[in-house]
Amino acid sequence: MEGLRLAWARVPAARPDRRSVAWALLRGLLADAGSPHAVLTNPCPRCGGPHGPVRVDDERWFAAVTYAGASAIVGIHPRAGAAGFALDAEPLHDSVREAAGGAPGGLRRWVRVEAALKATGLGLRVDPASVHVAARDDGTDWSAAVPDEARQSVVTARGQDLSCGPPGILLCAALVP
Repeated sequence: MEGLRLAWARVPAARPDRRSVAWALLRGLLADAGSPHAVLTNPCPRCGGPHGPVRVDDERWFAAVTYAGASAIVGIHPRAGAAGFALDAEPLHDSVREAAGGAPGGLRRWVRVEAALKATGLGLRVDPASVHVAARDDGTDWSAAVPDEARQSVVTARGQDLSCGPPGILLCAALVP
């Protein structure tokens, strides 16, 4: 995915500490990209509380954070020509998930759908089972059709399975053109 910059690190179990590590990684990526003074926020679109998607005050960049096991994975992507960007990740092996029967539709589909739902901004308002995912060309590029019932339309995200993340983690990025 052209223009995507990623970073990751191991994180502690405590939620505030995980966020501190992730945001430090994002600030490092933004500084390296020429935005050393960018301010990060994460207002919830529903209630305004500090638990929504990460936003960057520098209009040149999207930012995304995802957690998988003991890892935080962050990314920035240029806003030019895009309406949304997100990451999602899951450990390839998770005994709790596997004991519960695995991810609905398989792990790869699950991570692709979650990335697409985040990138479109529709998130939990959409039933993941209603998202249509289709692989393209080599199988690592894909697209997702996400139904937006409120607008009676479909939002398309294009995505990519990324091989450049932490070992043992399935990582996908999605972009809404």
